Amino acid sequence: MSFVKTKDGTEIFYKDWGTGQPIVFHHGWPLSGDDWDAQMMFFLAKGFRVIAHDRRGHGRSSQTDKGNEMDTYAADVAALAAHLDLKNAVHIGHSTGGGEVARYVAQYGGGGRVGKAVLIGAVPPVMVKSEKNPGGLPIEVFDSFRAALVANRAQFYRDVPSGPFYGFNRPGAKVLDGVIDNWWRQGMQGGIKAHYDCIKAFSETDFTEDLKKIDVPTLVMHGDDDQIVPFADSAPLSIKLLKKGTLKVYPGLGHGLCTINADVVNPDLLAWIQS
Repeated sequence: MSFVKTKDGTEIFYKDWGTGQPIVFHHGWPLSGDDWDAQMMFFLAKGFRVIAHDRRGHGRSSQTDKGNEMDTYAADVAALAAHLDLKNAVHIGHSTGGGEVARYVAQYGGGGRVGKAVLIGAVPPVMVKSEKNPGGLPIEVFDSFRAALVANRAQFYRDVPSGPFYGFNRPGAKVLDGVIDNWWRQGMQGGIKAHYDCIKAFSETDFTEDLKKIDVPTLVMHGDDDQIVPFADSAPLSIKLLKKGTLKVYPGLGHGLCTINADVVNPDLLAWIQS
């Protein structure tokens, strides 16, 4: 198993397969690099070098009780990129991972490290409702996440994937039990303290200035039936802030589109990366 140790002693687990142009995958909350299986295999077969790490406190990385916020997440990615000496990498982030990509590329993306970026169902610009963000979700939504996590994490990690995450609560949806089980497995592998802290990180971090600073081509992909990161208050707002942004909207698709709609998402990603 491969790890990189950060400045504060946290060990970040990563997978690094293949050769060619590197693609770095940043997972959502509360998952791990395993959430990118469908993309890792697809792009590996296309001749890319594919890398996926487990965010601190998630998956196989250290279950730290500190540093569970976006600045440290981005610094951890920078440590990984330096360790692997990545150049001209494509950074792809889903949900919370999209916020991590925005912060990393804005702060550490210079010097040829980053070639392109992709935000999929991503949390930027900011999720929580405020005077500046009247279309956001009320803080009570995220407070309920924290309460459910503390009360019974194992049950909460069943309820999320079996319902809104993949849209399995929609009429006529084909429910995939294995996908639900795999989400639960990934979530329970991480640490509850890090997952608790990460709710604040993904919901309250304002990425407006990060998006403005990004100067590499950036693809924003989002399903318009996303029940976790509502479309109207995310992708259309992010695209206005990006210097070189491209928006791709998927009618009727939900939050977990990289897994259950990989046959649609993967070819679109490939075409854009190669463009």
